[in-house]
Amino acid sequence: MPLPFLTADRDLDVDNSAADSLALPHDEPDHWRRPYRPGPWRVGTAAVLLLLASFVLLSAMIIALAGSVPGAVACVVVGVLVIILAVRLLRVGVWVSASGLRQVGLLRTTTEPWSAIASVRTLQQPVRWLGLPRTVQGQALIVHRVEGEPLRVLVTDRNGDFLSRPEAFERASDVLEAWAAEYRPA
Repeated sequence: MPLPFLTADRDLDVDNSAADSLALPHDEPDHWRRPYRPGPWRVGTAAVLLLLASFVLLSAMIIALAGSVPGAVACVVVGVLVIILAVRLLRVGVWVSASGLRQVGLLRTTTEPWSAIASVRTLQQPVRWLGLPRTVQGQALIVHRVEGEPLRVLVTDRNGDFLSRPEAFERASDVLEAWAAEYRPA
């Protein structure tokens, strides 16, 4: 069973020159893929949330055995919501396929076909550090639409996927730019 949060990043570690010639080394470009691995900050936060959910569900079982069914139900609901939050946090990022580019956020998802995208490029600009209000100077992958405002920035070298991993950011931005060059109409 393939896990959707595992990515093609490990395939590109073998031969870095493959990133220049192929967008992603997969046979199925129609499936949505994230061109990079989730970073340690994102995975660590999700692991802590899952640990918290296990304690909440354990307390729900203890409360249910003590005879307070409404309290147990409330704990189960909170535990399930924390699990959903952790899984959604792992899915946050940019996904690509032959049909377009998808930005998955914690609460919303935006999908743009390649025909609606004018350019994908990396720029130096102030970026949010780990998604917090504090900004620092860094790099951001900007997606300009043919019409309208650019897409919101989700991929920066200071977010939960690339903090302290500059090579991974460079590789992911190169792969995203290669997908845009390959599938965007000329």
